[in-house]
Amino acid sequence: MKLLGKIFRGLLVLLVLVVVVGAFMLSNTSDCGPLRTAALNSVVADVPLMTAVRTPCYGSPDDMLLAEFEKPVAGDDEVLVNVKAASVNPLDWHYLRGLPYFMRLMSGLNKPDDLRSGVDFAGVVEAIGKNVSQFKVGDRVFGGRSGAFGEYLVIPEDRAITHIPDNVSFEEAAAVPIAGVTAIQALRDLGQIKAGYKVLVNGASGGVGTYAVQIAKSFGAEVTGVSSQKNHAMVKALGADHMIDYKSSNYTENGEKYDIIIDNIGNHSFGANTKVLTPDGKLVMIGGAKGDWIGPMINPIKALFTAPFVDQEFIMIMAEMRADDLGVIAGLMGEGKVRSQIDRQYSLKEVPEAIRYSESGRARGKIIINMQ
Repeated sequence: MKLLGKIFRGLLVLLVLVVVVGAFMLSNTSDCGPLRTAALNSVVADVPLMTAVRTPCYGSPDDMLLAEFEKPVAGDDEVLVNVKAASVNPLDWHYLRGLPYFMRLMSGLNKPDDLRSGVDFAGVVEAIGKNVSQFKVGDRVFGGRSGAFGEYLVIPEDRAITHIPDNVSFEEAAAVPIAGVTAIQALRDLGQIKAGYKVLVNGASGGVGTYAVQIAKSFGAEVTGVSSQKNHAMVKALGADHMIDYKSSNYTENGEKYDIIIDNIGNHSFGANTKVLTPDGKLVMIGGAKGDWIGPMINPIKALFTAPFVDQEFIMIMAEMRADDLGVIAGLMGEGKVRSQIDRQYSLKEVPEAIRYSESGRARGKIIINMQ
Protein backbone atom coordinates (compact mmCIF):
# COMPACT_ATOMS: atom_id res chain seq x y z
CA MET A 1 0.00 0.00 0.00
CA LYS A 2 2.87 2.35 0.81
CA LEU A 3 4.29 1.68 -2.66
CA LEU A 4 0.94 2.42 -4.30
CA GLY A 5 0.69 5.66 -2.31
CA LYS A 6 4.12 6.73 -3.48
CA ILE A 7 3.22 5.91 -7.10
CA PHE A 8 -0.01 7.87 -6.82
CA ARG A 9 1.73 10.90 -5.31
CA GLY A 10 4.38 10.70 -8.01
CA LEU A 11 1.77 10.64 -10.76
CA LEU A 12 -0.06 13.55 -9.13
CA VAL A 13 3.15 15.60 -8.98
CA LEU A 14 3.83 14.74 -12.62
CA LEU A 15 0.33 15.82 -13.62
CA VAL A 16 0.71 19.12 -11.79
CA LEU A 17 4.07 19.71 -13.51
CA VAL A 18 2.52 18.99 -16.92
CA VAL A 19 -0.30 21.45 -16.23
CA VAL A 20 2.11 24.14 -14.99
CA VAL A 21 4.48 23.71 -17.93
CA GLY A 22 1.54 23.69 -20.38
CA ALA A 23 0.11 26.85 -18.84
CA PHE A 24 3.51 28.54 -19.05
CA MET A 25 3.92 27.58 -22.70
CA LEU A 26 0.46 28.84 -23.63
CA SER A 27 0.77 32.14 -21.75
CA ASN A 28 4.38 32.88 -22.76
CA THR A 29 4.49 35.66 -25.38
CA SER A 30 7.42 36.51 -27.64
CA ASP A 31 8.83 40.04 -27.60
CA CYS A 32 7.18 42.17 -30.28
CA GLY A 33 10.19 44.34 -31.18
CA PRO A 34 12.37 41.78 -32.98
CA LEU A 35 9.31 40.20 -34.63
CA ARG A 36 8.18 43.54 -36.07
CA THR A 37 11.68 44.10 -37.47
CA ALA A 38 11.78 40.59 -38.92
CA ALA A 39 8.38 41.09 -40.58
CA LEU A 40 9.57 44.31 -42.21
CA ASN A 41 12.79 42.68 -43.42
CA SER A 42 10.94 39.71 -44.90
CA VAL A 43 9.88 41.68 -47.98
CA VAL A 44 11.70 40.48 -51.09
CA ALA A 45 13.31 43.16 -53.26
CA ASP A 46 11.97 43.97 -56.73
CA VAL A 47 8.51 42.43 -56.24
CA PRO A 48 5.12 44.20 -56.43
CA LEU A 49 4.10 45.52 -53.03
CA MET A 50 0.87 46.36 -51.24
CA THR A 51 0.01 48.12 -47.99
CA ALA A 52 -1.36 45.85 -45.28
CA VAL A 53 -1.67 45.40 -41.54
CA ARG A 54 0.17 42.48 -39.98
CA THR A 55 0.15 40.96 -36.47
CA PRO A 56 3.74 39.80 -35.85
CA CYS A 57 3.17 39.09 -32.14
CA TYR A 58 0.51 38.73 -29.48
CA GLY A 59 -0.13 42.07 -27.84
CA SER A 60 -2.17 45.25 -28.01
CA PRO A 61 -3.47 47.16 -31.05
CA ASP A 62 -0.33 49.30 -30.78
CA ASP A 63 1.75 46.25 -31.74
CA MET A 64 0.03 45.86 -35.11
CA LEU A 65 2.27 46.66 -38.06
CA LEU A 66 1.18 48.80 -41.04
CA ALA A 67 3.74 48.54 -43.83
CA GLU A 68 4.36 47.42 -47.41
CA PHE A 69 4.43 43.70 -48.03
CA GLU A 70 4.65 41.45 -51.05
CA LYS A 71 1.50 41.54 -53.16
CA PRO A 72 0.01 38.03 -53.44
CA VAL A 73 -0.39 36.22 -56.76
CA ALA A 74 -3.39 34.05 -57.63
CA GLY A 75 -2.65 30.34 -57.95
CA ASP A 76 -4.35 28.09 -60.49
CA ASP A 77 -7.50 27.70 -58.36
CA GLU A 78 -7.42 31.09 -56.69
CA VAL A 79 -8.91 34.56 -57.07
CA LEU A 80 -6.89 37.74 -56.48
CA VAL A 81 -9.11 40.39 -54.88
CA ASN A 82 -8.40 44.12 -54.73
CA VAL A 83 -9.94 44.76 -51.30
CA LYS A 84 -12.15 47.86 -51.10
CA ALA A 85 -13.54 47.41 -47.58
CA ALA A 86 -13.15 45.10 -44.60
CA SER A 87 -14.85 44.83 -41.23
CA VAL A 88 -13.74 44.25 -37.65
CA ASN A 89 -14.94 41.35 -35.49
CA PRO A 90 -14.21 40.25 -31.90
CA LEU A 91 -12.25 37.41 -33.51
CA ASP A 92 -9.70 39.98 -34.70
CA TRP A 93 -8.79 41.25 -31.24
CA HIS A 94 -8.94 37.78 -29.68
CA TYR A 95 -6.42 36.71 -32.32
CA LEU A 96 -4.32 39.83 -31.76
CA ARG A 97 -4.08 39.23 -28.02
CA GLY A 98 -3.92 35.44 -28.26
CA LEU A 99 -6.74 35.19 -25.72
CA PRO A 100 -8.16 33.03 -24.32
CA TYR A 101 -4.86 31.20 -24.11
CA PHE A 102 -6.16 27.86 -25.33
CA MET A 103 -6.75 29.38 -28.79
CA ARG A 104 -2.94 29.54 -29.13
CA LEU A 105 -2.99 25.78 -29.64
CA MET A 106 -4.43 26.60 -33.07
CA SER A 107 -3.00 30.06 -33.82
CA GLY A 108 0.57 29.62 -32.54
CA LEU A 109 2.09 29.19 -29.07
CA ASN A 110 4.38 32.19 -28.52
CA LYS A 111 3.44 34.24 -31.56
CA PRO A 112 0.87 34.00 -34.38
CA ASP A 113 1.68 31.45 -37.06
CA ASP A 114 -0.18 33.62 -39.58
CA LEU A 115 0.78 37.31 -39.53
CA ARG A 116 -2.18 38.39 -41.68
CA SER A 117 -4.96 40.39 -39.99
CA GLY A 118 -8.69 40.69 -40.63
CA VAL A 119 -11.14 38.23 -42.15
CA ASP A 120 -14.23 39.97 -43.58
CA PHE A 121 -13.58 41.54 -47.00
CA ALA A 122 -15.30 43.00 -50.06
CA GLY A 123 -13.63 44.06 -53.27
CA VAL A 124 -13.07 43.55 -56.99
CA VAL A 125 -11.54 40.52 -58.71
CA GLU A 126 -8.25 41.64 -60.26
CA ALA A 127 -6.94 38.30 -61.52
CA ILE A 128 -7.95 34.64 -61.59
CA GLY A 129 -6.10 31.36 -61.87
CA LYS A 130 -6.37 29.22 -64.99
CA ASN A 131 -8.80 26.76 -63.35
CA VAL A 132 -11.21 29.37 -61.95
CA SER A 133 -14.66 29.27 -63.55
CA GLN A 134 -17.07 30.92 -61.08
CA PHE A 135 -15.50 34.39 -61.13
CA LYS A 136 -14.04 36.74 -63.72
CA VAL A 137 -11.90 39.87 -63.63
CA GLY A 138 -14.01 42.86 -62.59
CA ASP A 139 -16.53 40.91 -60.48
CA ARG A 140 -17.60 42.53 -57.19
CA VAL A 141 -17.15 39.92 -54.47
CA PHE A 142 -17.15 39.50 -50.69
CA GLY A 143 -16.25 36.77 -48.25
CA GLY A 144 -14.01 35.62 -45.43
CA ARG A 145 -10.26 35.14 -45.69
CA SER A 146 -7.22 35.96 -43.55
CA GLY A 147 -5.54 39.15 -44.74
CA ALA A 148 -8.62 41.35 -45.15
CA PHE A 149 -6.78 44.29 -43.56
CA GLY A 150 -4.75 44.86 -46.69
CA GLU A 151 -5.05 46.09 -50.27
CA TYR A 152 -5.04 42.60 -51.81
CA LEU A 153 -5.68 38.99 -50.84
CA VAL A 154 -6.01 35.65 -52.60
CA ILE A 155 -8.71 33.07 -51.91
CA PRO A 156 -9.51 29.69 -53.50
CA GLU A 157 -12.70 29.94 -55.54
CA ASP A 158 -14.28 27.06 -53.59
CA ARG A 159 -13.91 28.81 -50.22
CA ALA A 160 -16.00 31.55 -48.59
CA ILE A 161 -16.44 33.99 -51.47
CA THR A 162 -19.48 35.03 -53.47
CA HIS A 163 -20.80 37.88 -55.62
CA ILE A 164 -22.08 41.19 -54.23
CA PRO A 165 -25.64 42.12 -55.27
CA ASP A 166 -25.83 45.21 -57.47
CA ASN A 167 -27.75 47.19 -54.83
CA VAL A 168 -25.17 46.55 -52.08
CA SER A 169 -22.05 48.67 -51.46
CA PHE A 170 -18.60 47.31 -50.67
CA GLU A 171 -18.94 48.56 -47.09
CA GLU A 172 -22.31 46.85 -46.60
CA ALA A 173 -20.99 43.59 -48.06
CA ALA A 174 -17.78 43.64 -46.01
CA ALA A 175 -19.82 43.86 -42.82
CA VAL A 176 -21.54 40.52 -43.44
CA PRO A 177 -19.29 37.43 -43.42
CA ILE A 178 -18.53 36.37 -39.84
CA ALA A 179 -21.52 38.05 -38.18
CA GLY A 180 -24.03 37.20 -40.90
CA VAL A 181 -22.97 33.58 -41.29
CA THR A 182 -23.00 33.12 -37.50
CA ALA A 183 -26.54 34.52 -37.34
CA ILE A 184 -27.96 32.36 -40.13
CA GLN A 185 -26.34 29.15 -38.86
CA ALA A 186 -27.54 29.88 -35.31
CA LEU A 187 -31.13 30.41 -36.42
CA ARG A 188 -31.56 28.02 -39.33
CA ASP A 189 -29.19 25.13 -38.57
CA LEU A 190 -29.15 25.05 -34.77
CA GLY A 191 -32.37 26.84 -33.89
CA GLN A 192 -34.28 25.14 -36.74
CA ILE A 193 -36.38 28.27 -37.09
CA LYS A 194 -39.86 28.15 -38.61
CA ALA A 195 -42.46 30.73 -39.54
CA GLY A 196 -44.40 31.83 -36.47
CA TYR A 197 -41.60 31.04 -34.02
CA LYS A 198 -40.97 33.51 -31.21
CA VAL A 199 -37.30 34.46 -31.25
CA LEU A 200 -35.44 36.55 -28.67
CA VAL A 201 -32.08 38.09 -29.57
CA ASN A 202 -30.07 39.05 -26.51
CA GLY A 203 -27.59 41.67 -27.68
CA ALA A 204 -29.67 42.73 -30.66
CA SER A 205 -27.72 45.89 -31.46
CA GLY A 206 -24.33 44.22 -32.01
CA GLY A 207 -22.83 42.72 -35.15
CA VAL A 208 -24.42 39.26 -34.96
CA GLY A 209 -27.54 40.62 -33.29
CA THR A 210 -28.47 43.05 -36.06
CA TYR A 211 -28.29 40.27 -38.65
CA ALA A 212 -30.09 37.78 -36.40
CA VAL A 213 -33.07 40.13 -36.04
CA GLN A 214 -33.41 40.57 -39.80
CA ILE A 215 -32.78 36.95 -40.74
CA ALA A 216 -35.32 35.76 -38.16
CA LYS A 217 -37.89 38.15 -39.65
CA SER A 218 -37.13 36.82 -43.14
CA PHE A 219 -38.18 33.37 -41.89
CA GLY A 220 -41.48 34.79 -40.62
CA ALA A 221 -40.62 34.81 -36.92
CA GLU A 222 -41.87 37.18 -34.22
CA VAL A 223 -38.72 38.84 -32.92
CA THR A 224 -37.93 40.40 -29.57
CA GLY A 225 -34.67 42.32 -29.24
CA VAL A 226 -32.77 43.01 -26.03
CA SER A 227 -30.52 46.06 -25.95
CA SER A 228 -30.10 49.38 -24.18
CA GLN A 229 -32.91 51.89 -24.62
CA LYS A 230 -30.78 54.14 -26.85
CA ASN A 231 -30.55 51.37 -29.47
CA HIS A 232 -34.25 50.45 -29.53
CA ALA A 233 -35.17 52.64 -32.50
CA MET A 234 -32.33 51.19 -34.59
CA VAL A 235 -33.24 47.57 -33.84
CA LYS A 236 -36.95 48.24 -34.40
CA ALA A 237 -36.06 49.73 -37.79
CA LEU A 238 -34.33 46.45 -38.63
CA GLY A 239 -37.58 44.58 -38.02
CA ALA A 240 -37.83 43.72 -34.32
CA ASP A 241 -41.46 43.42 -33.18
CA HIS A 242 -40.71 44.03 -29.50
CA MET A 243 -37.84 45.55 -27.53
CA ILE A 244 -36.59 45.03 -23.97
CA ASP A 245 -34.24 47.42 -22.20
CA TYR A 246 -31.81 45.18 -20.34
CA LYS A 247 -31.00 48.00 -17.90
CA SER A 248 -34.56 48.22 -16.57
CA SER A 249 -36.06 44.81 -17.36
CA ASN A 250 -34.97 41.16 -17.19
CA TYR A 251 -36.27 39.12 -20.11
CA THR A 252 -36.08 35.92 -18.03
CA GLU A 253 -38.72 37.36 -15.67
CA ASN A 254 -41.29 38.75 -18.11
CA GLY A 255 -43.35 35.56 -18.37
CA GLU A 256 -43.03 35.32 -22.16
CA LYS A 257 -41.99 32.04 -23.82
CA TYR A 258 -39.58 31.82 -26.76
CA ASP A 259 -38.86 29.05 -29.23
CA ILE A 260 -35.30 30.26 -29.81
CA ILE A 261 -33.03 32.51 -27.78
CA ILE A 262 -29.96 33.81 -29.59
CA ASP A 263 -27.65 34.79 -26.75
CA ASN A 264 -24.81 37.12 -27.71
CA ILE A 265 -24.18 38.22 -24.12
CA GLY A 266 -24.36 35.25 -21.74
CA ASN A 267 -25.56 37.29 -18.77
CA HIS A 268 -28.32 34.95 -17.55
CA SER A 269 -28.11 31.46 -16.06
CA PHE A 270 -29.33 28.35 -17.85
CA GLY A 271 -32.01 27.95 -15.21
CA ALA A 272 -33.31 31.45 -15.86
CA ASN A 273 -33.31 30.89 -19.63
CA THR A 274 -35.11 27.56 -19.21
CA LYS A 275 -38.04 29.36 -17.61
CA VAL A 276 -38.67 31.44 -20.75
CA LEU A 277 -38.06 28.74 -23.36
CA THR A 278 -40.89 26.65 -24.76
CA PRO A 279 -40.73 22.94 -23.82
CA ASP A 280 -38.70 22.12 -26.94
CA GLY A 281 -37.04 25.53 -27.20
CA LYS A 282 -33.37 26.12 -28.01
CA LEU A 283 -30.81 28.45 -26.47
CA VAL A 284 -28.03 29.16 -28.98
CA MET A 285 -24.99 30.65 -27.26
CA ILE A 286 -22.76 33.01 -29.24
CA GLY A 287 -21.26 35.24 -26.58
CA GLY A 288 -19.93 34.07 -23.23
CA ALA A 289 -18.03 34.90 -20.09
CA LYS A 290 -14.75 36.80 -20.38
CA GLY A 291 -11.43 35.42 -19.19
CA ASP A 292 -7.90 34.57 -20.27
CA TRP A 293 -8.22 30.88 -19.45
CA ILE A 294 -11.49 28.94 -19.12
CA GLY A 295 -13.86 31.91 -18.86
CA PRO A 296 -15.24 31.59 -22.43
CA MET A 297 -15.72 27.84 -21.90
CA ILE A 298 -17.74 28.13 -18.69
CA ASN A 299 -21.12 28.24 -20.43
CA PRO A 300 -20.44 25.25 -22.73
CA ILE A 301 -19.20 23.26 -19.73
CA LYS A 302 -22.30 24.19 -17.73
CA ALA A 303 -24.47 23.24 -20.69
CA LEU A 304 -22.99 19.72 -20.74
CA PHE A 305 -23.98 19.18 -17.10
CA THR A 306 -27.38 20.89 -17.39
CA ALA A 307 -28.60 19.36 -20.67
CA PRO A 308 -29.48 15.87 -19.29
CA PHE A 309 -31.92 17.39 -16.80
CA VAL A 310 -33.99 19.63 -19.10
CA ASP A 311 -36.01 19.15 -22.28
CA GLN A 312 -34.70 22.29 -23.96
CA GLU A 313 -31.43 22.36 -25.91
CA PHE A 314 -28.42 24.50 -24.99
CA ILE A 315 -26.10 24.83 -27.97
CA MET A 316 -22.75 26.63 -28.36
CA ILE A 317 -22.21 27.67 -31.97
CA MET A 318 -18.90 27.36 -33.79
CA ALA A 319 -19.83 28.96 -37.09
CA GLU A 320 -18.26 27.63 -40.28
CA MET A 321 -17.56 30.13 -43.05
CA ARG A 322 -19.31 28.76 -46.15
CA ALA A 323 -19.89 30.27 -49.59
CA ASP A 324 -23.44 28.93 -49.82
CA ASP A 325 -24.46 30.72 -46.61
CA LEU A 326 -22.88 33.93 -47.88
CA GLY A 327 -24.93 33.42 -51.03
CA VAL A 328 -28.15 33.09 -49.02
CA ILE A 329 -27.44 36.35 -47.19
CA ALA A 330 -26.47 38.05 -50.46
CA GLY A 331 -29.85 37.00 -51.85
CA LEU A 332 -31.66 38.46 -48.84
CA MET A 333 -29.71 41.70 -49.22
CA GLY A 334 -30.50 41.83 -52.91
CA GLU A 335 -34.20 41.51 -52.04
CA GLY A 336 -33.93 44.26 -49.42
CA LYS A 337 -34.74 41.89 -46.53
CA VAL A 338 -31.35 42.25 -44.85
CA ARG A 339 -29.07 45.26 -44.65
CA SER A 340 -25.86 45.97 -42.80
CA GLN A 341 -25.95 48.31 -39.82
CA ILE A 342 -22.68 50.24 -39.95
CA ASP A 343 -21.54 52.14 -36.88
CA ARG A 344 -18.15 53.66 -37.74
CA GLN A 345 -15.66 53.63 -40.60
CA TYR A 346 -11.89 53.80 -40.31
CA SER A 347 -8.99 53.92 -42.77
CA LEU A 348 -6.39 51.15 -43.07
CA LYS A 349 -3.92 53.10 -40.95
CA GLU A 350 -6.59 53.43 -38.25
CA VAL A 351 -7.06 49.66 -37.77
CA PRO A 352 -5.62 49.77 -34.21
CA GLU A 353 -8.18 52.41 -33.26
CA ALA A 354 -10.96 50.34 -34.83
CA ILE A 355 -9.83 47.27 -32.86
CA ARG A 356 -9.89 49.26 -29.62
CA TYR A 357 -13.42 50.45 -30.37
CA SER A 358 -14.53 46.88 -31.04
CA GLU A 359 -13.04 45.77 -27.72
CA SER A 360 -15.02 48.45 -25.90
CA GLY A 361 -18.25 46.60 -26.69
CA ARG A 362 -20.04 49.83 -27.63
CA ALA A 363 -20.38 49.24 -31.37
CA ARG A 364 -23.91 49.48 -32.79
CA GLY A 365 -23.70 47.03 -35.67
CA LYS A 366 -20.43 46.70 -37.58
CA ILE A 367 -17.11 48.57 -37.78
CA ILE A 368 -15.74 49.08 -41.29
CA ILE A 369 -12.19 49.50 -42.58
CA ASN A 370 -12.44 51.49 -45.80
CA MET A 371 -9.57 51.08 -48.28
CA GLN A 372 -10.94 53.51 -50.88
